[in-house]
Amino acid sequence: MKAKFLKSAKRKKPIRRAFTLRLKPGSFAEYKKHHDNIWPELVREIEKSGIAQITIFANDPQLFLYSQVYDQKAWDKLWSSKVHDKWSEYMEPLMQFRDGKVDAGPLLEIFHLETPAGKPKKPSAK
Repeated sequence: MKAKFLKSAKRKKPIRRAFTLRLKPGSFAEYKKHHDNIWPELVREIEKSGIAQITIFANDPQLFLYSQVYDQKAWDKLWSSKVHDKWSEYMEPLMQFRDGKVDAGPLLEIFHLETPAGKPKKPSAK
């Protein structure tokens, strides 16, 4: 009975989502400062929306955002929240815009590989 419970309690496989974003020239330091001091209420909203991980890489002014979500609509949920609207007000002066929207674009996943590297090895039976 316990094994069945553990099996059903396992999380679904994450959905990987990635985006590119562009910063305005000279805004990288402030952008990083805001993210180094992310609001706890925004973190709660990110979790509530179904976003498990967010990682941002930078090649100023280009940003690459990678995330793992457990709901296809997770980002839409976050983007339509009041706390994200407030966060967006702080980010707006730092971001490049195109046609009235943040200059961002989703990326198509074309390759993914997972190996057992770094995972604990099972003890061998002697």
